[in-house]
Amino acid sequence: MKQLRPAVLAGIFVVAGVLSWAGARLWNAYGTLPGVPLAAPIVLGVIAAVLLATALSLRARLKAQRERRPGAKGVEPLMAARAVVFGQASALVAALVAGAYGGVGVFLVTESLDVPARQDQAWYAGASVLAGAAVVAAALFLEHVLKLPEDDDESPEAPAPA
Repeated sequence: MKQLRPAVLAGIFVVAGVLSWAGARLWNAYGTLPGVPLAAPIVLGVIAAVLLATALSLRARLKAQRERRPGAKGVEPLMAARAVVFGQASALVAALVAGAYGGVGVFLVTESLDVPARQDQAWYAGASVLAGAAVVAAALFLEHVLKLPEDDDESPEAPAPA
């Protein structure tokens, strides 16, 4: 599996933010802009906590296995692969969601902050962006914990012709 690149996640965040900002402007011009749900930052925060707990647990298990402690539980390769896939998928979705809420938040702050209900929506959008960043950080940490060491042996498979 390839490692996630922070530049790709930042690109997803920016593109989603710009499209969301433009969509919010258009939607507001033709009707009522839907609100940012209070559950958005809560759900993203729970996902970040699960990712962080998984990373810390696996890191402790790998350390115990490396130190050959008696009774240490190893990490099954399939479980590690599933954890990495969960982390990568969560980071990609969190970058997209954080960008979308970021774009709506920028629209709310710049266009209609005089309405008290919109102020609350702007706070929820900002909290969603922060929670999305926490998911991305936890996913990158999980990926770092489960990264295999590089193979230092760079010998060619076939001998060089003489």
